[in-house]
Amino acid sequence: MLSEGAEELLGTEKVFAYFREQLLSSALNAGDRLLGERELALRLGVSRPVLRETLRSLAMLGFLDIRHGKGAYVRHADVSVLTDFFTFCLAQQPDILDDVMEARVAIECQAIRLACDRASASDIERIGGLLQTLRETLHDPVAGAEADFAFHMALVEAGRSPALIMLYQSISELLRRSHVQRRRQTTVVPDIRDSLFEAHREVFLSIVERDGDAADRRLRDHFAIGDELRRKSYIAAFTEDAAFSRDKTI
Repeated sequence: MLSEGAEELLGTEKVFAYFREQLLSSALNAGDRLLGERELALRLGVSRPVLRETLRSLAMLGFLDIRHGKGAYVRHADVSVLTDFFTFCLAQQPDILDDVMEARVAIECQAIRLACDRASASDIERIGGLLQTLRETLHDPVAGAEADFAFHMALVEAGRSPALIMLYQSISELLRRSHVQRRRQTTVVPDIRDSLFEAHREVFLSIVERDGDAADRRLRDHFAIGDELRRKSYIAAFTEDAAFSRDKTI
């Protein structure tokens, strides 16, 4: 015989499994009303208190809208919930920003290939405008990092893949932090501003030209250049520290 806690857990899993299956099969869609509490509890074989608590949990996750006296309705998923989930889970891992960078490369390189086929005139115009904003904020690590993120987010969105867009948005907070970190590390390198802008310009032109192979190659080159500039910044910082230490001992 199951304990009370085990029964509650099993009941919760039944409700989640039912809700998930109904969404995947399109039996439920955004705006639809769930069965009444009594009917749904009987169908799933769970107690009404367990059902009620599980529905509250789904509402807190942004999947349901519970309206007093009217029932529970399916909501459009809120990606910010997924963003919080990924941030909380991944933030506990060592060297997480490097790991997130690898995920970013995988998502963007596929998205940019799609963008070469699917980007509309308004997408291209928007990316071009963000490129100009990026150029104007190269001197500011924080504003420049935000402009950089917006540029790359627009690339992903131009690929018109809901799955890739959601995955990218789900790690957006970590990506923003990575952009700021990388900008602060590379601003000490001479001519960094021109190099950064030129790399982004080449990526943008590849979308305008609708050349998927060139877009993939230029984007990967852009990421490689960023890694090389960051490596040089480490060397520059170490050299300055060493020179400062020598001056203090003279």
